[in-house]
Amino acid sequence: MPILNKDMQVCMSLAARPSNIGTRFHNFLYDELTLNFIYKAFTTTDLEGAVRGIRALGIRGCSVSMPFKEAIIPLVDVMEPSALAIESVNTVVNDDGVLTASNTDYEAVATLLAEHRVDPAQRVLLRGSGGMAKAVVAAFRGAGFDDVTVLARNAEAGSGLAERYDYAWVQDEPDAGYDVIVNVTPLGMRGDAENTLSFSSAHIERASTVFDVVAFPSETPLIAAGRAAGKKLITGAEVIALQAARQFERYTGVSLTADQVARASEFSRAE
Repeated sequence: MPILNKDMQVCMSLAARPSNIGTRFHNFLYDELTLNFIYKAFTTTDLEGAVRGIRALGIRGCSVSMPFKEAIIPLVDVMEPSALAIESVNTVVNDDGVLTASNTDYEAVATLLAEHRVDPAQRVLLRGSGGMAKAVVAAFRGAGFDDVTVLARNAEAGSGLAERYDYAWVQDEPDAGYDVIVNVTPLGMRGDAENTLSFSSAHIERASTVFDVVAFPSETPLIAAGRAAGKKLITGAEVIALQAARQFERYTGVSLTADQVARASEFSRAE
């Protein structure tokens, strides 16, 4: 990586619980491609102040994580279709003070559903109703899935999300029998809920595909259980790598190869 200098462009992330994954992913590629960029993770209790700082300091790009994906919407200038359609932002690009928001989570999930050849005719049970859930549900609808049930304790958010995409909503876990189970909640995330299994063993046994968007750790209880049961797996590590690659391309204008993404992802998870 170049020595810090006045022309170096800065990118950042905003999250309630920052990790080093994005920082290591982006900086690895800046170094490998000899780009005059640097990336740093932040948290904040003053989102408006942070966004003012992005404008005032000329921060080139910003990754946005929970709980800011929806709250940042009134603070940006332009919403790309990927963010506008689902009212959730995970990427902001700063062009001379004009902040443009998009959602690369949606793009990553859509790509993974295609790459893993998940059959749109299959029945899907998806747990979650937050900003990331909006991106995942929209990606399933965009991929042609008609039989999706949203499982969410929050009645207003859960029913609203399901209704928006003409899907079903349930507040309590239904009987097993779904082909694809998807966790889009913090259950299994490193921290207080890291030992929590987001679906019952019966659901895992009956499913053919197990999908967990939790990226840290990559081997969540759900993924570990799905692996032990011999299921097709889609991991949060895959999601975060692909969405970060899309962000990288927006920030720098440089397209990445699959090999570069894989090596940056591996480096980002090294202890």
